Amino acid sequence: MKKLLALVLAAIMALSMVSFAAADGETYDITVWVAEAVVDLTQQQIADFNQNNPYGITFNAKVNPVSEADAATSMITDVEAGADIFCFAQDQFARLVQAGALAKLGAESAAAVEAANDAGTVKAAKSGDAMYAYPLTSDNGYFMYYDKSVIPEEDIDSLEALIADCEAAQKYFAFEMQSSAWYLASFFFGTGCVSEWFTDDDGSFIEVHDTFNSPEGLIAVKGMKKLVDSPFHLSSSKGAEFASGAAIVVTGTWDYETVSSLLGDNMGVADLPSFEVDGKTYHLGSFSGCKLMGVKPQVDAGRAAALQLLAEYLTGEQCQMERFEARAWGPSNLNAQADPAVQANPGLAALLAQGNYATPQGQIHGSWWDIAKVIGDDVKYATDEEGLQAALDNYYDKIASLFTLSDEVKFGWTIIGMYNEDDGFFFTDYSEGYSTWTDDLPLVKQDGLWVTEEAWEMEAGTEFKVRQGLSWDNAFPAENFKVEEDGIYIVQFDEATGEITLIAQ
Repeated sequence: MKKLLALVLAAIMALSMVSFAAADGETYDITVWVAEAVVDLTQQQIADFNQNNPYGITFNAKVNPVSEADAATSMITDVEAGADIFCFAQDQFARLVQAGALAKLGAESAAAVEAANDAGTVKAAKSGDAMYAYPLTSDNGYFMYYDKSVIPEEDIDSLEALIADCEAAQKYFAFEMQSSAWYLASFFFGTGCVSEWFTDDDGSFIEVHDTFNSPEGLIAVKGMKKLVDSPFHLSSSKGAEFASGAAIVVTGTWDYETVSSLLGDNMGVADLPSFEVDGKTYHLGSFSGCKLMGVKPQVDAGRAAALQLLAEYLTGEQCQMERFEARAWGPSNLNAQADPAVQANPGLAALLAQGNYATPQGQIHGSWWDIAKVIGDDVKYATDEEGLQAALDNYYDKIASLFTLSDEVKFGWTIIGMYNEDDGFFFTDYSEGYSTWTDDLPLVKQDGLWVTEEAWEMEAGTEFKVRQGLSWDNAFPAENFKVEEDGIYIVQFDEATGEITLIAQ
């Protein structure tokens, strides 16, 4: 094993563009952020690197548990104080590039990474033609779990048959159509629609090619309406819904253990079904996503070269297989994906089958998620084809407006969460029907800080975020801000630190 590790490391070094002469025999104190579940494994992998690399490089690594969402926000808040190597979800990529938190890979290293990993993860690691990160996983997609005691196997490829089975058994079909653009895009991708966003090398969005508002898009919403109109449709992606009367849940590998524990031998796993409109059949598409590993830009060239080498090793075939074996993380490495053990994993096998119909999640403008997620509600409330077309027209107008935002809006900060502007309070009870994560409350700048123009009544437990430019590309905190006590407050936000403060009135 040690000989194999040394050969792997030597091969990586041979492919790297940078010179490692300055790094030979050096010892570096570094900080690494990874998910809590793989802290110990990552520490061991770094120890293996130290023992087997032929250049005598040693890392004294402090490996800290930091979630992929928290890592990006912390890096953007203070790049200098951030980790040397960190993992993050691909939807955080654009803002990390814009913040200067990612070091660009050399041409030869980028070529080697591109050859070793699947196309979707490679695309996610690029801004323009430049590669800024290393693919870590390729398992952030979704497929269908079903209860075999309710759903006959011969029905699993027909949306219409599945809806009928659920209605007959009075069981839920859980597919998050009314609160998540990530899931409802399935119908559009199934009919051949695209929403492709383009960035420059600095990570700024410069153009979009979106065909949701098209004849194919109209077919998609006709198919979607069959599902959302069913009295047994449930807009959820939680595997735990099987404990609450669901027969089908569309979710991902992260829910495998939950679903397995609830259904046991009755657990079925499959790619998404097809739907029919006007006599023609369309297989539901999906997003496919990944996690990435980034290296913070360094002043010292030798240290920078060594860190890039370590990141390339930690995301290589062997380390990806070790994470699969320990935590069932889906590899992005092509050789690892072909491994018989990976192929035999039911959740990953379904994900790979759905991959034939999946659209790799590239860089997407942060406002798109809010704009697109309302399509599900618009489709449900539409009473005819004219209403369905109006839903698409509304969507398209909002997409187009993103490139005409005033500087005041683009660089301004707002609150989004659970509040009712007319009644003047923030609340925790969704049943009241007030605004929940759909409308933004503007903040105004005073003495270098952003504040609400008036005091707001807030219930304990109310959650919200502060974001810039009506987009999720720059939003704080990583986890929602939660009000601890009932009260009347001015909200204050410091964009320099990302800190939110409630000032009692």
